[in-house]
Amino acid sequence: MEFRYSAKTEALRARAADFMAEYVYPNEQALFHTAHTQAERWTPLELLGEIKQKAKVAKLWNLFLPESEHGAGLTNVEYAPLAEIMGRSPFGPEAFNCSAPDTGNMEVLTRYGTAEHKERWLNPLLAGEIRSAFAMTEPRVASSDATNIETEIKRNGDHYVVNGHKWWASGAPDQRCHILIVMGKSDPGNPNPHKQQSMILVLFPHPGVILKCALPVFGSDDVPRGHAEMIFENVRVPAANILLGEGRGFEIAQGRLGPGRIHHCMRSIGVAERALERMIHRLESRTAFGKSVAEQSVWRERIAESRIMIDQARLLTLKAAHMMDTVGNKEARAEIAMIKVVAPNVACKIVDWTIQAFGGGGVADTWLFTSYAHQRTLRLADGPDEVHRDQLARLEQRRHHHTDPARTGGYASVMIADGLAAPRFPL
Repeated sequence: MEFRYSAKTEALRARAADFMAEYVYPNEQALFHTAHTQAERWTPLELLGEIKQKAKVAKLWNLFLPESEHGAGLTNVEYAPLAEIMGRSPFGPEAFNCSAPDTGNMEVLTRYGTAEHKERWLNPLLAGEIRSAFAMTEPRVASSDATNIETEIKRNGDHYVVNGHKWWASGAPDQRCHILIVMGKSDPGNPNPHKQQSMILVLFPHPGVILKCALPVFGSDDVPRGHAEMIFENVRVPAANILLGEGRGFEIAQGRLGPGRIHHCMRSIGVAERALERMIHRLESRTAFGKSVAEQSVWRERIAESRIMIDQARLLTLKAAHMMDTVGNKEARAEIAMIKVVAPNVACKIVDWTIQAFGGGGVADTWLFTSYAHQRTLRLADGPDEVHRDQLARLEQRRHHHTDPARTGGYASVMIADGLAAPRFPL
């Protein structure tokens, strides 16, 4: 196995790291301040817009998209370390036009959209002129099982009519959000529960689409991201806006979520790396009980454990990326499930330790509480930990149904060597 990144990847890593150091980190405080204090919420951050233009000029733009026509032509393995660098700042991904949910939506439009879809919505998204949202989760059902989705997408002549209630449509409050990808049931009577759903493009703002509220995350409105609760009331959409055809919603979802999980996981590793670095610098700058806090044994243990966890998570994520590149998402589904559980849990743990290292300042630090809230949210996004663990367990059980204990030693029976059984005594 080759663990080194390619020369192409290393060159892009260096350029991305230099860009973050020159334009993103120095402006974080100002960006946080503007996002949290501007009177009109969800308006674009002018300073971030200026940074994005610099990234575009530097050709550090749309790096996530494997299609060389629109993106950098990178594989998942090549893009993964770049996502890690961007993930170190909550403003990093957008600076490079590589932020969710736009990345997943652009991939959907690239793979499944018509020429008209691409001209009308993909091109403005690629240019960073508009934003988008993905509306799948619903408040009235357990959306961890997407077959529960109740939103209706009914054909009516040359239109579809959408009725439903969605929430956690990330990015929808943003004033630049002009297109929604909505998942709903177009054929609820289909005996195959995975053929009942479709995805459709809904222009936004749109008559009948009601943005009910921006949902709070741990009491914050999570600017500048924002997550909307939305009502769809008799929303008429041209039939041409259906993606790939009726009943193809699950197929599209699987194509969308595979690469998205790699992106999320590597960004989480970037968060964990930055948290560890901040933790060490903070511990070395403080003295307690006659010596540096970094010299206290509990903190040495946490530093070491953090390094172990980060490297394990990164290697597992890169393995998943490699399998997606070489054998496809289906064959990599176990690895994708594993990283979806591992990466945000690792980041949550290390950010939590860093908060502890900062003491009272840890709960006041904007980057720390923003990072913790986002990583904790990721344990629910794209399916909760429990769903991925359940899928992984079923795959593992299935794998061992075909093993031969005579060859592997994996016997189910109790093994007690002759003469070593415990003596039995009468009651």
